[in-house]
Amino acid sequence: MADPLIIKICGIKTPELLEATIAAGADMVGFVHFVRSPRHVSVEDIATLISQARGRIETCVLLVNPDNSCVAEVAALGPDWIQLHGPETPHRVAAIRAEAGVEIIKALPIGTAEDVAQIAGFLDVADRVLLDAKPPKGADRPGGLGDSFDWALLKALDPSIPFMLSGGLAPETVADAIKTVRPFGVDVSSGVESAPGVKDKRLIEAFIRNARAAV
Repeated sequence: MADPLIIKICGIKTPELLEATIAAGADMVGFVHFVRSPRHVSVEDIATLISQARGRIETCVLLVNPDNSCVAEVAALGPDWIQLHGPETPHRVAAIRAEAGVEIIKALPIGTAEDVAQIAGFLDVADRVLLDAKPPKGADRPGGLGDSFDWALLKALDPSIPFMLSGGLAPETVADAIKTVRPFGVDVSSGVESAPGVKDKRLIEAFIRNARAAV
């Protein structure tokens, strides 16, 4: 039997939506600490949400090119994961993992064959890699834009490399993505929102239901 699919709902901001996400059967929940994102949550609020989630669902705090003080502050909250969603190099990812003592997800933007070729360089320094759509030039943030990438690019990837898939996933596309790309996990943010940063409980439920049915 295949390992169960990991489903991560990212960009949760309120206790109510956290409860809904847990009830819907997600495996991981993500909290965004990045001021330019419509999903930004303060460290104080993330602390409250992690306390609420502890022992019930895995927690992940998303950071973009954080400095050492930010890493230390977030690590002190005791999340299960830190997700790095900026231009961090393999060397920087390794340093953050060593300093934080927290498992690391490294998000990698995919837009070209060169991007796929760079995935291998992160496998030894991150605990998981998450493949996301490369943002368009001039975008004000590195993810959460609701775009997908050309999954055919992943045919060049060594099939033994496990990865999570993100980028443009939604309740109506996630089943096709799982069957086509065969990730071990999927991550959604804007695809379960009614407006930027505003999660919809019914869309979260539909996404999880459709993803589980596709495995």
